[in-house]
Amino acid sequence: MAKLLQDPSKLHPSEWHTANRMQRATTESQKSRSECMIAESWRLVDEIEKTTQKTQSDVNKKLEQRLEEIKFWKQELDNKLEQIVHETETLLTFKNRLERALEGCKEPLVVAQKCLLYRQRRVGIDLVHDEVEQELVKEAEVVQGIIALLGRTLEQTNEQIRQNRSAKYNLEMDLKDKFTALTIDDYCASLTNDTPQIIYSDNAMKLEGNFVSPEDWIDFSNINVEKADKQRNNSLALKAVIDGILSQTANDMRRQCEMVNTAFRNRVKEVKDAKHKLEMLLAMVMDEIAAQEKNIAALKKAIADKEGPIKVAQTRLEARNHRPNVELCFDTVHSSLMSEVQEITKNIQRQVEMMQEENLLKDALVQAQTELKALSHRQLSLEEEIKVKENTLYIDEVLCMQMRESVCINNY
Repeated sequence: MAKLLQDPSKLHPSEWHTANRMQRATTESQKSRSECMIAESWRLVDEIEKTTQKTQSDVNKKLEQRLEEIKFWKQELDNKLEQIVHETETLLTFKNRLERALEGCKEPLVVAQKCLLYRQRRVGIDLVHDEVEQELVKEAEVVQGIIALLGRTLEQTNEQIRQNRSAKYNLEMDLKDKFTALTIDDYCASLTNDTPQIIYSDNAMKLEGNFVSPEDWIDFSNINVEKADKQRNNSLALKAVIDGILSQTANDMRRQCEMVNTAFRNRVKEVKDAKHKLEMLLAMVMDEIAAQEKNIAALKKAIADKEGPIKVAQTRLEARNHRPNVELCFDTVHSSLMSEVQEITKNIQRQVEMMQEENLLKDALVQAQTELKALSHRQLSLEEEIKVKENTLYIDEVLCMQMRESVCINNY
């Protein structure tokens, strides 16, 4: 009953001492734990700080390495871009050379075709498939072959220019991306813990699906560089081919042009020689015609000169055959008449001879007239042949050769 009546708030002194000891022990334990925690916190803070600094330093170094890597590839791409641009510009000049060479082929082809057309106007025996025509046909074929070759080379050049521009486009796009990446990584490298613009980003750790591996990144630029190198080498090879084609085709055209001109000169000389010989023959025929005309006139005169004596002799004989009666007696007169008869006989014989001579002269006249006709025909034939040669000379020497003087074959 007494215990129940005691004050429940009153504790025993021993409890008080025990409580104090416990407070001290708890406090000291709490303090010890706190001090350990503080020490551990400082150690952890220091460790995290060092780790963070090391990590950030590693990131900074990797950023610097990345920047150097980007700069390296950017420089590589810049160099290849400069080279491919230069090669494309140079190839464009070669394209212009090809176009000018193609344009330059038109005149020689037209001239060769016109010469062939003009030479169809030759007439007679001069319309011959001579060396000039053979060389002209060959010249037309050579020029047409060259035009076809230059056309194919021009198409190949256009395709190469397209390939160069495609490689240039890929390099420019890659360079554009490299420039953007370089700008971003430069910005990232410039950031520090004290930079005002730094922020938290919830999506920073999210990897998008378009990320590529470093190897793929290198391969991408390397492929662009290799493509540019390939197209540059193709351009260099094509330029060498174009140089060779332009030089060879110009030499071929020039050589064939000279072959045609030489054939023309030889043919003109040949025709002139033939014309000169024909003119000499014509002069000879004209002289012979004049001589034959004189001969005919002389023969006609000779025939006319024989007619008088023959007529006189025949008239005398006829008259003496009609002497009357005693006039035919054998008296002294008769003796004289016998002598006269003998004389008449001789005259008759002479008459026969004169008749034969007359016939010979007439035959000679007919033959001379026949020869004169033949000579006249020869004259007309020679004059016609000379006109043929003059026509040929006009076509070859005036129309063709003078027109060919304008042909100029350049090295493009």
